[in-house]
Amino acid sequence: MGELVEYIAKALVDHPDEVSVNEIEGSQSVIIELKVADEDMGKIIGKQGRIAKAIRTVVKAAAIKENKRVVVEIIQ
Repeated sequence: MGELVEYIAKALVDHPDEVSVNEIEGSQSVIIELKVADEDMGKIIGKQGRIAKAIRTVVKAAAIKENKRVVVEIIQ
């Protein structure tokens, strides 16, 4: 899951080398922390949070195969 979030984020930002993804795995859920450069934060969140919501939707759809619950957190 983390690789998917990293791939999407790097495609969206101006500074792909500053994208970092941290995956915290629990028994039933996975928390994915996404960090990007400050000037790229708007590109990841999007207008009214649309891009962030789309990223979360794609990751949740991929997680259904593994019967896991995924939470994507965007960290400043």
